[in-house]
Amino acid sequence: MYIHDSPTRLLPDVASQEHALAIGTLDWVGMDGMEMPVAFDAGDGDVRSTGARVGAFVNLTKPEARGIHMSRLYLLVSDALSAGPLTVGGIRELLESFLSSHEGLSDHARITIGFEHLVRRRSLRSDNSGWRAYPITIDATLSGADFCIQITTDVVYSSTCPASAALSRQLIQDNFAKTFTADQPLDRDTILAWLGTEKGIVATPHAQRSTATIRVKPVGEGVFNLIGMIDNVEGALGTPVQTAVKRADEQAFALANGQNLMFCEDAARRIQKALSDDATIADFHLRVAHHESLHPHDAVAFASKVQR
Repeated sequence: MYIHDSPTRLLPDVASQEHALAIGTLDWVGMDGMEMPVAFDAGDGDVRSTGARVGAFVNLTKPEARGIHMSRLYLLVSDALSAGPLTVGGIRELLESFLSSHEGLSDHARITIGFEHLVRRRSLRSDNSGWRAYPITIDATLSGADFCIQITTDVVYSSTCPASAALSRQLIQDNFAKTFTADQPLDRDTILAWLGTEKGIVATPHAQRSTATIRVKPVGEGVFNLIGMIDNVEGALGTPVQTAVKRADEQAFALANGQNLMFCEDAARRIQKALSDDATIADFHLRVAHHESLHPHDAVAFASKVQR
């Protein structure tokens, strides 16, 4: 007769047994892509809940041990992320629990948490607003007393090429000279009407959607003001992508692009200056990519914190 498992019956734990297979230590062992809920305060006091993909890992320092206790990691993550909004200190405590649950097996712990955070953004001119989703990746490690956390996000913006703008202005000048000869009297209304036609503006500079990927190490162990950092970056660039757009908003966006001509080097330096002056950021690295409309490859620039 088959006997079902009872609550008191000992079940075999093959992973914890010594084995005769290949012996050695491992850098990281765990689970990746776990589906978990996460509550996140981006620094504006508005706690939002969403779905996240989580990776939980420890190293394996005992050569003869066959594996780790993955179910322990899963349950620890599930309990911690269900308890309340993420904080830097809370993530550190979670990693400490990883190690205490694997005493004798592990001395390094790591967690990665990836999700999108929605923020409502006002239109430039009209009385409207819409949603922007900022991708967030949290990557934290703990080794003894050495705790490191990095938060990565993307800021998407428009970049208009300064060289293309100069070349376009030259063509407009040439076209003006051909249309209105030197000996022709200039009439203001005639010129204004001409400038409002496609014949007047014969060339426009190329612009493209661009992405700044920013990885920061925050100061302190509370709630990191991510929205404040994003606002700072978008203000420095001047041309963040928009949500709800009426014609007045589109015109204001065109004006912002014309007043913020930038190569990828310019964008990287603007962001570098803005973040280097932020006392809540211990360190950062950024990658700027202009997804060029002129050619099929990107123009990119990298920068890091300027040490004062």
